[in-house]
Amino acid sequence: MPPARKPDPGRRSERSRQAVLAAARELVAEVGYTKVTIEAIAARAGVGKQTIYRWWPSKGAVVFDSFLALSQEADDDAMALPDTGDLEADLKTVMRATVAEFADPAFEAPIRALNTEIITDPGLAAQYREKLAAPVDAVKKERLRSAQRAGQLAADADLDLVLEVLYAPLYQRWLHRAGPLTPEYADALVEVTLRAFAP
Repeated sequence: MPPARKPDPGRRSERSRQAVLAAARELVAEVGYTKVTIEAIAARAGVGKQTIYRWWPSKGAVVFDSFLALSQEADDDAMALPDTGDLEADLKTVMRATVAEFADPAFEAPIRALNTEIITDPGLAAQYREKLAAPVDAVKKERLRSAQRAGQLAADADLDLVLEVLYAPLYQRWLHRAGPLTPEYADALVEVTLRAFAP
């Protein structure tokens, strides 16, 4: 009879970490961010509070990592923007998907809560920029550079500014609930941006 295998603490720790992240996502969706507590996350995940505090300094950090984990589950190509050779069509595809995501209540509630935390927690804001915003922006800018090489975008365009002109109105409308998030609105943002940075 082969000797019994010793438990692998690393595997157990990773299982616990994934359980905490899943619990955080579920609770935010069920009861809203403000009603979620570390105690509730621990109870749902089947771990002690100390386990959570060993890995995360705050509730906001747990919730941020829970959504970051979703994006990391996808393969690297999933973040890439389409490149059919038609910049306008590609950007409209991406912006329509983004608008639909922001209009989805399952996405909207936790991300709105996370934005509130980012505003008040500089450490969490730095994590957001480093782990999520910067990698996503780098992928977007690579697609814009391809458009510059093809003569579809001004060669001297500041790509950070292009992204701000494209996305900032969407964030503003979403944050203040100032108007509907529709495919037509997504298309209009693309058209305005491309006129502003035409070659």
